[in-house]
Amino acid sequence: MAVTTMAKALNAGLRKALERDDKVLLMGEDIGKLGGVFRVTDGLQKDFGEARVIDSPLAESGIMGTAVGLAMAGYRPVVEIQFDGFVYPAFDQIVSQIAKHRARSGGRTPMPVTIRLPFGGGIGAVEHHSESPEAYFAHTAGLRVVSPSNPMDAYVMIQQAIACDDPVVFLEPKRRYWDKADVDDTVDISSAPSLFGARVVRPGTSATVACYGPMVRTCLEAALAGEADGLDLEVIDLRSVSPLDIPTVAASVRKTGRLVIVHEASVFLGVGAELAARITEECFYSLEAPVLRVGGYHTPYPPSRLEEEYLPDLDRVLDAVDRALAY
Repeated sequence: MAVTTMAKALNAGLRKALERDDKVLLMGEDIGKLGGVFRVTDGLQKDFGEARVIDSPLAESGIMGTAVGLAMAGYRPVVEIQFDGFVYPAFDQIVSQIAKHRARSGGRTPMPVTIRLPFGGGIGAVEHHSESPEAYFAHTAGLRVVSPSNPMDAYVMIQQAIACDDPVVFLEPKRRYWDKADVDDTVDISSAPSLFGARVVRPGTSATVACYGPMVRTCLEAALAGEADGLDLEVIDLRSVSPLDIPTVAASVRKTGRLVIVHEASVFLGVGAELAARITEECFYSLEAPVLRVGGYHTPYPPSRLEEEYLPDLDRVLDAVDRALAY
C-alpha cells in the first residue's frame, strides 16, 4: 500500500496490463518519449519499446482506425486522446466501427479497444481542452463508458477496461490527476468489484447524491460541509455511466426518498437526465421530491477565467439538496 496520485496509479495499471499480456499496445500523440501531456505514460516506452508504446501522428481518426485493425487481429490497443475536445475527428470511427463491430460479427470478433480520454474542466485550459463529451458515447450502443474518481479505482479500472472484450471509453478526470490516495498494487483485478458497478462512498439518510469522475470529490466535500446544518448525505460514485448501475442507486433512493445528480457536463440530455428518468420509473412511490440535477450550463465551454462560474461546486450541490428537502 502506497500513497500516490491518480496519474501515477494509471501509469502503474497500464504497466501491469503490458506485463500481463503481450497483445496490449499503447498508442497516442506524444505518449512515448514525452510520456504524454499529463505524464500518465511516463517511462513505459523506455521499458516496453517503441513497438508496444507507439508515438502516433497527430491524426485521431487514423489512430482510431489503426486500433480497429489491431483489435481485429487479436491485439488489445489502448488509445490515448490527448484532450477531450480532440476526440471528435475520431467520432466516426468510434461510433460507426468500434461500437458496432462485435454485434456486426455476430459476437465472433471482439473489439477490445480502450479509449483513454482526459475529460472535464478545472485546470484553466483553453477551448477544446475542458469538455465533457460522455453523453455522446453513453448514447451509443456497443460502447462501455466509465470514469474513476480516485487513484485506487484508476489503478484497477484501467486494467479491467483493457481486459474487457467490448470497447471502453475510459474517462480520466484531468483535474484529479494530482489527487493522492492509498493504492494497493497487489489487488487481483479478477476479484475486484465490477468495472460497471456503482459504489456508496458515503452512507447517509437525508438525501442521495449520485455523481462520477471529478464530481465525486466535490460531492463528498459538500456532504462534509452539510453536516454543520444537520444534513446526512449519501454519496454514490457511479463509476460507470454506460451501463448505469440502477439497482445501487435505487436502493439508496428507497432509503432517503430524494436524489440529486451531479456532473460537469450540461444537464440538457446528459447522463443525469437518463438516471433521473430511470429512478423515477423504479422508485416513484419512494420519492419525496423530484429528482434534481446539477451540472454545466447549456453553452459552449467558457473561457478559463469564467469556468468557476460554469462548473458545479459545493454551494450548487448543497442548494439542490436544500431544494429537494424543501418539498
